Order: sequence, then C-alpha cells, then structure tokens
Amino acid sequence: MITIEAFKGNSVQEQQVEIVERKGKGHPDFICDAAMDAVSVALSQEYIRQFGRILHHNIDKSLLAAGSVEKRFGGGRVIRPMELIIGDRATFSVGDRQIPVTEIALGAAREWFRKNLRFVDPELHVNFRVVLAPGSEELTDIFARPGEVMAANDTSAAVGYWPLSPTELAVLALEQHLNSREFKEHFPETGEDIKVMGLRSGKDLELTVAMPFLARFIESEGEYFARKGVVEREIGEFLTGLPGFGRKGVRLNALDEPGRGLGGVYLSLLGTSAEDADSGQVGRGNRVNGIIALGRPLGTEAAAGKNPVSHVGKIYNILAHRLAQEICEELEGVREAHVLLLSRIGTPIDRPRMAAAQLLLEKGIRLGNVSAKAEEIIGQRLAGINGFCMELAAGRYPVC
Repeated sequence: MITIEAFKGNSVQEQQVEIVERKGKGHPDFICDAAMDAVSVALSQEYIRQFGRILHHNIDKSLLAAGSVEKRFGGGRVIRPMELIIGDRATFSVGDRQIPVTEIALGAAREWFRKNLRFVDPELHVNFRVVLAPGSEELTDIFARPGEVMAANDTSAAVGYWPLSPTELAVLALEQHLNSREFKEHFPETGEDIKVMGLRSGKDLELTVAMPFLARFIESEGEYFARKGVVEREIGEFLTGLPGFGRKGVRLNALDEPGRGLGGVYLSLLGTSAEDADSGQVGRGNRVNGIIALGRPLGTEAAAGKNPVSHVGKIYNILAHRLAQEICEELEGVREAHVLLLSRIGTPIDRPRMAAAQLLLEKGIRLGNVSAKAEEIIGQRLAGINGFCMELAAGRYPVC
C-alpha cells in the first residue's frame, strides 16, 4: 500500500529552536556502528563469492569497552587496551562447507581501525572478542524460501526526510571538515573523536565542539591553550562560509579550565575517548543520514551491521531517506518530504505493509499535482529493491 498525503505541520526550519548533533568517526558509538557494518559488508561479499548469494547474518550487537591509559604532556602509554565485542548472528556453514566467520570479522574490524584512526594500532590497542553464533531455524529459513525477493525478517518501521536544514548541514559539514585529511595535515595534534552539537535559536547558530588534542604533540598547558586558540579561530573562519544564519558562534572543549594542568585540558593519547573515558554501543550514534536531529522524526532501529537483503531495519531506514530526497529533487513544488515504511515479517521486502509520503508543498501547489508522480517514484524504487540491497551489501551507503 502506498499513500501520499500533505504534511500539515511546519518545516523544522520554521521552528524557533533546532538542535542537531553529529558524532565523528573517533567517537566510541560511531566506531561500533562503522566497524560492525564493515564486518557485515565483508561477510556479505564472502557469502556471495562462495555461494552466489548473501546468507543469514546480523552483526548489529556490539560494545566497545573503554581501556585505560596514562597521559602526560608530550606523550603517555596504554595501560589496558580497549575491547570491542562483535556480536549477534552469522552463518558458519552450508552443508560441509565452512565459512571462516571469526577471521573475516576480525579482519574487517581491524582494517576499519587502520583506515580511520591514525594513532590506534588494532594489534596493540584493541582487544577483540567475537561472540557470533548461528541464527534461529525460523529466521535462517527465510534465506532458503523460494522467491526472487527476500522476505522481511522483522516487523519494523522506518522514516526518512529531505532536505536537510541549514543547521543540519552546518553540523554535518563542520565535523567532516575537522576530520578531513586536509584538516589533519594542518592540525595533526587534533584527534578524531569529535562531537558537534548545534543549537539554532531564531537565525542565530551556536556550536559546541568537543575534540581532543593529542598528548604527543602538546608539551605544556600553555601550548595546549595556544593551539586550541588557533583551531578555534579556524573553526570560526569555516563558519563564516555557511549561509542562512545571523550570528554564529563556536565553543571548543568547553570543560577546559586554565591552571588545572591535565585536569583542565582535553588531551588524548590515541585520538578517541574509548582509550580510557567512554564506551560505545551500536545504535547510539548518528542516524543513517549522519546526524541526530531532535526536531525530526527518528526511527528506533540501529541500521549498522544488519543484513542488507532481509533486515528492513537497515534497508528501509536508508531507502526512506533516499526516497524523500528523490521526491523533493524530481517534483517541483515539494518543499520537504517525509517517507515512512513499515514491514511485516515474512512478507517480501518489495511489498511493505505501508509506504507513506508526507509532502510539504509550496504555496499554490495542490497535492493532486504531485501525488501520482510521488507514488510512481516509490513504486519504482520498491520494484528495484534487489539492486538497492546489493549496493548496501557492497557498503555503498554509509550508515552513520
């Protein structure tokens, strides 16, 4: 069933207050989401290589337990490594053929750390514990049932929206800038565990940024605050190029207090608070569009690591945002779109129990002018869902 209706509320941009958060790639929650999805992609590709299709797995349960370090100005040492628990379900064998699930999971997780966190050595700084096990007979049986399209393995709902507001874009752009290769080349003393919290009040934008400085580059408290001042000014210059706001302000590492030594500065040995201060968990990070927007509808599913061909908690979450974007970009007169998708367990994923689009229209545009085309877009994308799932299996779309 596909339903198209007019959205009766106001755009989030018309609200007096808007709050948006973004967790960067060194944040423990982001690490869990991204690393578990990397494991799912690696397993999917191995299943395809061996069997020509993706088998049952869900790698969406993970905990990153913080380690322990000793820090000082100029360096420090790791006392106890952080620990990443990789959990839930996977297919370990088909007939007499074995799949090296544990080795694949460890390889994918270690490779993610190597590619994304400059100063984390996954061999030295992370202990890995794989607690994957075979799935239940009923859920595993979904993959053996006939049909060109996989049946949904859960009754679940998802929501997506488009376009992003100027506040959402600003928060997303700032974190991506601070974690870009170019920024790290100019400011190698900054770590990857970045969190940006944006508050728009009327037209004014206030950003609070947490970003550690690496102890190996900072020889004293005075040098810390000097370098922090340079980075804070650079962030301010970056914000001047963001349109759509009145006053813009930024506060970097708001807990800092001069004169308190190590207790008054945000220093890190490895660039992530998982080294000693903060643990992480799948599902507590960004939504699949990269932000946590408190004024928007939010789904409850953690998409990261879920099976890309049967688990609607992943498929529908990402698809809903892409459908909303396509509707806005293809239909003149649609200011904003919300798309809701609901599955029923056991029903093919190309036949959701409900697909609904709520459209915020420009003045003078009637729903009848756009509803047929919006329904056609949704129908076409559902009809091509197998191809979309293969793109998910290849890791084409980020989940955090």
